[in-house]
Amino acid sequence: MIQRRTLLQSGAAVALGAPALIGFAQQSVTLKFHTFMSPTSNVWLNMHRAWMDKVEKDSGGRIKFEAYPAMQLGGSPVQLFDQAKDGVVDIVWTLPGNTPGRFPRSEVFELPFMMTNAEATSKAFWEYVQTKAADEFREVKPIAFQVHGPGVFHIKNKAINSPDDLRGLKMRGPTRQITKMLGYLGATPVGMPLPQIPDSLSKGVVDGCVIPWEVVPSIRVHELTQFHSEFDSSGGALYTTTFVMGMNQRKYDSLPPDLKKVIDDNSGLNASAFLGRTQQAGDAPARKLAVDRGNTINTIGQAEAQEFRRRARQMEVEWVQDMDRRGFNGRDLLETARKLIEKHTKA
Repeated sequence: MIQRRTLLQSGAAVALGAPALIGFAQQSVTLKFHTFMSPTSNVWLNMHRAWMDKVEKDSGGRIKFEAYPAMQLGGSPVQLFDQAKDGVVDIVWTLPGNTPGRFPRSEVFELPFMMTNAEATSKAFWEYVQTKAADEFREVKPIAFQVHGPGVFHIKNKAINSPDDLRGLKMRGPTRQITKMLGYLGATPVGMPLPQIPDSLSKGVVDGCVIPWEVVPSIRVHELTQFHSEFDSSGGALYTTTFVMGMNQRKYDSLPPDLKKVIDDNSGLNASAFLGRTQQAGDAPARKLAVDRGNTINTIGQAEAQEFRRRARQMEVEWVQDMDRRGFNGRDLLETARKLIEKHTKA
């Protein structure tokens, strides 16, 4: 009788405790993902959605996303990083360069002719931040760092073959370093976020822009410009832009350990490589749209590229000096970034 009573009491205790245990084991969470990219863009469809789908699958459906492209939750693109920092949203994808000077050591990857291909350079960027600039992103939980494919000139009424062809042209640039580069090359630089490009081209606020091919369809640049000038891939890209996918740290800390592991398993070097690789994969189909439309596409060869390199070299000198003034070894940062890009390109 005593044994039966003990068993019943034990069973009751387990039964009473079971809901709490089951509730913990099956705890789920919904995360708000916010960015400025168009819902029809390659970045949104093939990068962001694919990443969210994988996280949902790996979590057994216990992590779900509310996905908001095109700044649907409000604010402007320059506010995205702080939206993640402050917990207005849970995860963002944005440009560190949207807030000039806030992430200065990371700007090294935007210097002219640094990048080779987006996958290798994205791996290098992740590793560089971990070793040289982790404190720049301490206000969020970093998920990935990446770059896009080679930057291209897109102009309304002329082809670009030399820096002199840029003289007098109002050219949109995405970040502090790239707008500075356009100025060194002879253009009149105009900084603005990506979503403003179509209206600015239509109204003559700018004569052209620099963006990678894959972004072209989402903002109709192949319809708003007629000339596209790219660089010979063997000589390196004119520029690239850096991106960060970051999560609100408190939200991450609130997750149960197994869901933290899901986020961790979809973060880091491999996640950065995936985003960079997938973004550059959108270049070819976007370029074909311009070809099919009958637009003029010319390639700036290695010989011609030397003058672009010469005029932009002062940027490198100024960036190193700026880092030195901030208390960092600018030359060491630059050489570290180059060595990491070389390492991951050869891997």
